[in-house]
Amino acid sequence: MDTAPSAQPLTTPTPAAPNRRRVAGAAALASAVEWYDYFVFGIAAALVLGDLYFPAGSSTAGVLAAFATFAVGFLARPIGGIVAGQLGDKRGRKPMLVLALTLMGVATTGIGLLPTYETIGVAAPILLVLLRVAQGVAVGAQWGGAMLLATEYAPEGKRGIYGSVVQLGVPIGVVTANTVFLLAGALTTESAFTAWGWRVPFLVGLLVLGLAWYIHTRVEETPEFRAAERALAEKEQAQAARTSPLRTIVRGHLGTVLLAGGSFAVNTATFYILITGVLDYTTRELDMERGPVLTVSLCVSLTQLVLIPASAALSDRIGRIRIYAIGAAGIGLWAVPLFLLIDTGSLLWLAVGTFVASCFLSIMYGPQAALFAELFTPEMRYTGASLGYQIAAVCGGGLAPFVMVLLLEATGTSMAVSGYIVALAVVALLSIKVLADRARAQSGSAG
Repeated sequence: MDTAPSAQPLTTPTPAAPNRRRVAGAAALASAVEWYDYFVFGIAAALVLGDLYFPAGSSTAGVLAAFATFAVGFLARPIGGIVAGQLGDKRGRKPMLVLALTLMGVATTGIGLLPTYETIGVAAPILLVLLRVAQGVAVGAQWGGAMLLATEYAPEGKRGIYGSVVQLGVPIGVVTANTVFLLAGALTTESAFTAWGWRVPFLVGLLVLGLAWYIHTRVEETPEFRAAERALAEKEQAQAARTSPLRTIVRGHLGTVLLAGGSFAVNTATFYILITGVLDYTTRELDMERGPVLTVSLCVSLTQLVLIPASAALSDRIGRIRIYAIGAAGIGLWAVPLFLLIDTGSLLWLAVGTFVASCFLSIMYGPQAALFAELFTPEMRYTGASLGYQIAAVCGGGLAPFVMVLLLEATGTSMAVSGYIVALAVVALLSIKVLADRARAQSGSAG
């Protein structure tokens, strides 16, 4: 029978405060630049990639093709999570994070330099898909490494707030990506933006390589991993036990992984609907201007910089599950009002609708890193937490913009998209309830 393992950390030396701050800062930066690189593709997919790399057919077909390529990156994320999880649980968190950053920097820069369909024909979309796969593998590997660097260095009782610095990488990445695209659009003509201006945000990916070198040279491995490594080394047949954290997860804790993924899919789906699907919907279907819509997305993301750490800090005081469930329920309840406001075509109501939705996303996202870390023991934590997160990303985030376009085309109403979000929220709440029941059962048995 699958059970969630004890989340109690091993006894470890207490890191010095300056070292904690340096590691937390490096983890936050790693998350921010990695998500920036990942998000610029989503924005470009909504604005230009369909025409440049998938020119045949209608505009809707081009957008669907671009969003399908966007989704391919999500399908690749579990591969990154599995490979990096295996190696990260055996060799350490830091090396996998450095490798993930390097791969992301190379892939993102490659997209910025990639010739279009008009120049090299069918090779262009093929190469675009391959580079997007590389991005997906990189971000799948990155999240677990950055999250564990932060949470495993956290002081007693502050794992939630330390984990939230990695979660802040998402709104920072969104804000930065939107800002760079806004500047590229403002400083170029429409034809120049289509010709080369959209490439500029991708070329910023070169900066990731410098951060990878900094982490490689200045950041130490986490205390909990070192303690787990020592403990395993002292056991009989320890080497055999360390050969496959993935096998341990699949045989004994697969249910926990699936519940973690089910609990979070509504968050990733709603998030990508807001930052990518709504951008396409408002500019293509509602004839709203690209610049103001991007500005709204940027401003709404700024609010997450406050709400994410606030909800994480609250979870350190009153519990992860309670805060997490409030966010999931709020997303489901707001799904219908959200699209009723967006459908007005008013920039003000778009801002109101997405702001409230973003608040619920932040409430859920803040404690998520610490919650997932605490579901697994240190020797399998990279693998288990990464798999849970990436399953949610595939089932929720990667397909969400594509599903949104299909639902709009098939039904002609945005209420179908609201129904999609509500269904995922129900799955999330059921998964959270099972996780909470298991946690209570383990607490009772431990007592």
